[in-house]
Amino acid sequence: MSGHSPVSRGTVSRETSAPSPDTGGAIADDFAADPYSGISPLDTPIGAAAQRASQVLHPGSVTLPKLAERRVITIANQKGGVGKTTTAVNLASALAIQGLTVLVVDLDPQGNASTAMGVDHRAGTASSYELLLGEVSAKDAMQRSPHSERLFCIPATIDLAGAEIELVSMVAREGRLKTALSDQALDGLDLDFVIIDCPPSLGLLTVNAMVAAREVLIPIQCEYYALEGVGQLLRNIELVQAHLNPGLHVSTVLLTMYDGRTKLADQVAEEVRRHFGEAVLRSVIPRSVKVSEAPGYGMTVLDYDPGSRGAMSYLDAGRELAARNLKSAAATGAQR
Repeated sequence: MSGHSPVSRGTVSRETSAPSPDTGGAIADDFAADPYSGISPLDTPIGAAAQRASQVLHPGSVTLPKLAERRVITIANQKGGVGKTTTAVNLASALAIQGLTVLVVDLDPQGNASTAMGVDHRAGTASSYELLLGEVSAKDAMQRSPHSERLFCIPATIDLAGAEIELVSMVAREGRLKTALSDQALDGLDLDFVIIDCPPSLGLLTVNAMVAAREVLIPIQCEYYALEGVGQLLRNIELVQAHLNPGLHVSTVLLTMYDGRTKLADQVAEEVRRHFGEAVLRSVIPRSVKVSEAPGYGMTVLDYDPGSRGAMSYLDAGRELAARNLKSAAATGAQR
């Protein structure tokens, strides 16, 4: 085993650290074979940052290939403050900027994802609450974000706060969202990704999100107690797999709130990578004031400050997330 920790081998997003000479060639080969990558990790940090900022400022300059099949991803972690909503809206924005069409379903009664995407979520607005009750269709409830023609949101209103109690007595209560987001319901909308933002709990709303999705993305912050509670989340995912959605799996883990100045962040990242292996994205989201400020202006960080480290990290993460679909499809084709 080499002397490099997993974090030092290109796992931190490339705007936060350049690849070391002994690993740069290998990483460059990986990205050269990847049509989703528009930036070589051997570029200078300033050059790479400028190219990413240009992509954000000029949408369409880099276009990701359309997906062969729509991906439905639930972003879940019952621990609060780990960056679920931040990850949901910024990954969605990063994918939209690069040419894919994305729908964010806000299942958190706080409605923070709706705020960040700049859509109306006042009481009385058609929302995820009515969607769960079967009163409106996904097409009727979705709104286009003012920041991108490819970015859509089904907002959450305060009504959603009581939805868990109302769902208890309903037939097929765990599958309400799956029915609302079925292929038939979404046909004609040309969506590449559906990203579901969950509340910080493991209640019926989160279970609905897991039943409706094929993939779970878990954001984990690079701080103390990072893995605390993740074991319970994984057990819940296993229960959903066993009884409600056999196809569900943890496809992606994203490290958030990374502070390169601390030894702790590297230790946590190494522990998470040891536990989850290849599910962990190489891109890491740094702790950033700009990421925290953006929702206050009704924006994602890619709209608020496209040149910031946070924006470029999410741009990288979005490209990497989309690339995984291409690689898995290629692997499936090879097996056949």
